[in-house]
Amino acid sequence: MTQQLTSPVSLTAVDAPGQPAPSPALEELYRGFEKELLVPLWTEIGDLMPAHPRSKAVPHVWRWQNLLELADRAGSLVPVGRGGERRAIALANPSLGGKPYATPTLWAAIQYLMPGEDAPEHRHTQNAFRFVVEGEGVWTVVGRDPVPMNRGDFLPQAGWNWHAHHNAAEKPMAWIDGLDIPFQYATESQFFEFGREQISDAEHTTPERSRSQRLWGHPGLRPVSAPGATVGTPLLNYRWVDTDAALTDQLELEAEGHAGTVEPGHAAVRYTNPTTGGDVLPTIRAEMHRVRSGAETAPRREAGSSVFQVFDGTGTVTVGEVSWRVERGDLFVVPSWEPLSVRSEASPSDSDSGALDLFRFSDTPIFEALHLDRVSVGGTDR
Repeated sequence: MTQQLTSPVSLTAVDAPGQPAPSPALEELYRGFEKELLVPLWTEIGDLMPAHPRSKAVPHVWRWQNLLELADRAGSLVPVGRGGERRAIALANPSLGGKPYATPTLWAAIQYLMPGEDAPEHRHTQNAFRFVVEGEGVWTVVGRDPVPMNRGDFLPQAGWNWHAHHNAAEKPMAWIDGLDIPFQYATESQFFEFGREQISDAEHTTPERSRSQRLWGHPGLRPVSAPGATVGTPLLNYRWVDTDAALTDQLELEAEGHAGTVEPGHAAVRYTNPTTGGDVLPTIRAEMHRVRSGAETAPRREAGSSVFQVFDGTGTVTVGEVSWRVERGDLFVVPSWEPLSVRSEASPSDSDSGALDLFRFSDTPIFEALHLDRVSVGGTDR
């Protein structure tokens, strides 16, 4: 005997503009739609085709000091190893139903490694990066290449690369991880594989520069021995000393009356793949912004979402209708098409540069690849 399943489709005739007049015949038609699992567009168009993006995510801020305290407690309670795999604690946007997603496409977490610990080797199709807001002495090992991680360093890693981590320091270290986990989960495209149980003695060494840095870390130069484009950047560490110098030069050029900044008092650089000049990862864009003390950025909307971390300084951030005062380490989310503006209140007492420095990552490459990207600055589309 065939069991009659309840249809997940539920339709109700309503007396409303743009809707057919309710009648017994219309109700009977809707019952037929439900039985055959059909949904008419005229009942859904307001949700499926809004005038502009209406993100399921909401603006939210996470305080770095609170994250550090909880991560430190986890360090003494939660082992790093197979099963748990990483001591990574994800940001959960309050409107996404408790999922470990910062936005519908982006995953962000604080990862915490105790002295002498190794995070075991694995690989996954998710594109990933690490960004270090404070500390040193930890090494990520990508493709058996030990890569140093120091304050201000940005360490991207394209999907399906073997990687592990090692803390050679005498104290714990925390950093943020960013991945496209929600995007790959939604598109049902993810793969994962365990690697070696232990990394080698050679991979526990601490070279000043990794092999990737020695080959690719020379501005404007690429090795002739490695022709062609790569999907993700082959450079595994973008050093803070280089990023800081680029931002400093932009603001100095502005002060001298020359072009170079995004807008008055606002310098910005984008991390790029040296084999293409494009984004470092196929699904994630990463940038560093510096806003001179006293400057305020114009409201900016983008199709697609972003996560920011304050690297240095203090300021006030406004996302949509909410504002927060932020300081070093704080993280905040900008959902799709929510306007963002930033006012720098930094000083030499809270910032090495005397400005507000913000690390940003976004899902923009996905939108650009699909020709769905759109930007509005100060109310003007670009």
